[in-house]
Amino acid sequence: MPALNADILYLFFNSANMNRWNDHMRPVDLTELDKQSHKAAIAWVLGKFEESAGNPMDWNLIIEHTMFSFIQRSVLTDLKPQVFHRITSERRGPVNDYVLSEFDRLVPGSDPAFRERFSTYLDDPKSTPEDAVIRAAHYLATRWEFNLIYDSNRSLYGIDKTRAEIDEQIGHHMDLVGVRRLVSSEETFDFIDLIGQLRFQQRWARTPRIPRTTVLGHSLLVADMMYLHDLDAGVSGRQVYNDFYTGLFHDLPEVLTKDVISPIKESVSGLAAILEDYERDLVESTIMPLLMDEWRDEFRMMVFDPFSDTDDPVFGPRNGTDLKACDLMAAYMEANISRRYGISSNTLVEGERGIRDKLVEKGKGIGARALMDDLDRIRI
Repeated sequence: MPALNADILYLFFNSANMNRWNDHMRPVDLTELDKQSHKAAIAWVLGKFEESAGNPMDWNLIIEHTMFSFIQRSVLTDLKPQVFHRITSERRGPVNDYVLSEFDRLVPGSDPAFRERFSTYLDDPKSTPEDAVIRAAHYLATRWEFNLIYDSNRSLYGIDKTRAEIDEQIGHHMDLVGVRRLVSSEETFDFIDLIGQLRFQQRWARTPRIPRTTVLGHSLLVADMMYLHDLDAGVSGRQVYNDFYTGLFHDLPEVLTKDVISPIKESVSGLAAILEDYERDLVESTIMPLLMDEWRDEFRMMVFDPFSDTDDPVFGPRNGTDLKACDLMAAYMEANISRRYGISSNTLVEGERGIRDKLVEKGKGIGARALMDDLDRIRI
């Protein structure tokens, strides 16, 4: 079976049903899918800081180990962090065996090389600089969530202990340039905060749907899908980085404009071009000042016209055509799975049908027809 298959996509998507901090009052839903997406974005920021300081990063390792930690967390469900870290340290062998067996059950016939690397990851001490970046990103994303819920939970027993534990874990990673910058610089942290705001922005906002996925969670699904597709295609080097992080950041301008649904863009003459120009102006004036100067040209390539095929002389190639197919496939899953859960509407049914037609035409590169057929066979 290829690395990109319907079973692993549903495993990722199903994490949108895993609520975080569900023993606390929450002003908004906080899901595992969104947390993992925020974590992946923060890991990019931390990795870029390391590179800027002259410390090379293995980006393939960061991408794949972030995905492996996502799978591990999805399989072990919504354990409290203290419980999760204790059982994975004190009972690592049996827990890893369970995680791998559950992965095999949920993703039968997975790509053997991918599965072997996942098994190695579970047993590995995770002592690389890249793993340190991922761990730090995890705790920074957790602290962002905690700051969001803190005011609503001030009276809860143990809340200040939780704050101290999170801050202690972040303190263990102060050797990373990016952690020091994020802790000390409000401007640098503002970029992380801006990305987090996409956790508030629902997909299909005017349509009843379960689970109510967000723009940020959708972005990780697109990025992970593209990474698995690149594994199957034998893509290596800079294109893997470009494809993944373009997928992760492709919807970031929506935090400034909100989403305008495709039927409106396509029906109102000239609207798409006006919106594109306005988005560019807002990104340049609002987001770019939050990034280091040396990152900005690369980031422009990711967020401006993300679905175009390109081979930039500085930053290398990107497969925008298949990235668009992954974007459509993620949208198809959002509509299809909600309908099968029993929450539907005419808008959702028509949307699912229209996206399927587009994928049949434009999704051949990722094997979209087979993915959709296999998704329909999964018992959910």
